[in-house]
Amino acid sequence: MAKRGSPALELIGRLEDKVKRLVGLVERLRTEHTSVANQNRRLKDDLDTLRANLADAERANTDVTTLRTEREQIRTRVTDILERLEATHL
Repeated sequence: MAKRGSPALELIGRLEDKVKRLVGLVERLRTEHTSVANQNRRLKDDLDTLRANLADAERANTDVTTLRTEREQIRTRVTDILERLEATHL
């Protein structure tokens, strides 16, 4: 039987301490991994939302450009019609 403080018991004690620290490290890493995975999911959802918003904004911009072009065409046509009307009254 080994005495307290024998080299074999000290070695086992140090090994036990290292295993406990390793278990603590693994638990902490698992917690961090879960936290990072949750954050990544949230960021992915945010990115998907932003991409959808960008697509909506691009469609709206296209619509505005089309409407401005149409408005300019209408303005040109109305101006032309008014000029013709003025010419007929002279």
